[in-house]
Amino acid sequence: MNESRKPHGAGRSTYELIDTERFFEILNVEKSMVLLDIGAGSGDYTIPLAEAIGPGGHIYALDAWEEGLARVRARASEKHLNNVSTLEADANEHIPVADGTVDICLIANVLHDLLREATGETVIREMLRVLKPGGRLALLEFKKIGDGPGPPLHIRLSEEDVRNLLVPFGFHIGSVSDVGKYHYLLIAEKQFERLKV
Repeated sequence: MNESRKPHGAGRSTYELIDTERFFEILNVEKSMVLLDIGAGSGDYTIPLAEAIGPGGHIYALDAWEEGLARVRARASEKHLNNVSTLEADANEHIPVADGTVDICLIANVLHDLLREATGETVIREMLRVLKPGGRLALLEFKKIGDGPGPPLHIRLSEEDVRNLLVPFGFHIGSVSDVGKYHYLLIAEKQFERLKV
């Protein structure tokens, strides 16, 4: 994808705005997990997560922005991380990962942008599909407050907005936590048994 057609928010990172210690404490990644970072950009979340899961784990960095993915590959190479794969794809269309193979799906400050272009149904179904039964969706979003950095207030997603999006698809909301002045982290779990939607 060329520079003139970058997705909304491409190239911007929020990693420095969050309490990373709290983020990792809540996420509770374990060695050998399989992770998926949707809207990975240039890898500010991907790279530390790859380090956390170790060589026995794997992380997929997915983005529609090839320049960002090239940066992910360069950063992984610099740190000798062999557990990172990049996937150029539009999450509003398809996630090229096999069914039921992911332990944690991270979507960090991306859902509000995806909802500018679609209803969210496809990306939610796709996240549900790739997660293992009992797998977790970690959704990081800007709080719906009027001050500070981030997208315009009218496109921000409140915790209630996110619940209303996820629950009908069979996700169970586990926790919602502050991870900094401007962000919350919502953890949702894919149910072991669910009705088809």
